[in-house]
Amino acid sequence: MIRVALAEAAQRLSAVTDTPRLDAELLMAHALGIPRQDLLLRHLDDAVPATFEPLVQRRLTHEPIAYITGTRAFWTIELQVGPGALIPRPDSETLIETAIDYFDERAPTRILDLGTGPGTLLLAALDQWPEARGIGVDSSERALEYGRSNADRLGMGHRAEFRLGDWALGIDGQFDLILANPPYIGTQEQLPAEVRDHEPASALFAGVDGLDDYRRIIPALPDLLLPGGAALLEIGWTQAKAVSALGLRSGLLPAVHSDLGGRPRVVLLT
Repeated sequence: MIRVALAEAAQRLSAVTDTPRLDAELLMAHALGIPRQDLLLRHLDDAVPATFEPLVQRRLTHEPIAYITGTRAFWTIELQVGPGALIPRPDSETLIETAIDYFDERAPTRILDLGTGPGTLLLAALDQWPEARGIGVDSSERALEYGRSNADRLGMGHRAEFRLGDWALGIDGQFDLILANPPYIGTQEQLPAEVRDHEPASALFAGVDGLDDYRRIIPALPDLLLPGGAALLEIGWTQAKAVSALGLRSGLLPAVHSDLGGRPRVVLLT
């Protein structure tokens, strides 16, 4: 029965993940085509579907759960993801939380997401502010395919435009809110196998110190921001000082915000 299969799978998966029981439950729910909550409430005594074991085998090779199931929840939306697109992380929700705090009773109406991937930050922001419109830019056409599909599926296709591009090059106009989760990992840094072997390197690595893309993005921001607007950049937890300094050099005022774990995660530039 499923109850036993979950326990056995969790034991095997403990060799490749810090969340073996959760991974097993997510894979079982995917095999059954039901939400995880329904699995836990109603189906623990059911027969194990034949499709479950192949999913476990894929996870044992360090393939990310999100690529196996094809979806990842982020903020208030669920996104379709797959190979070629960076998997949304909970830490990135700090950008949306920071933007909400910054705008308070106001609402941004023009949003730019640089390095949008599968539309993660742009679509979360558009869901938060229903009157807003935005542009998502990425250098990967594969990632943009996910972004467009997600926008259409979420009913935001008429408010979200996706463009193949190189950061802010060729972007005309100005925006209330600019969001970016650029690559910020140094090329010599070690990563878990599921990240290193499966997610796109172009969305992860940015030179020896991990700052190469900030050096390209930040100087373009003053011309792209509307008065009263803000740019929010996700950072690695050791990069707050360096990224803030880049903002100051471009005439912007930086403020650092931490994630739920208390680590510096966002530099807000105004």
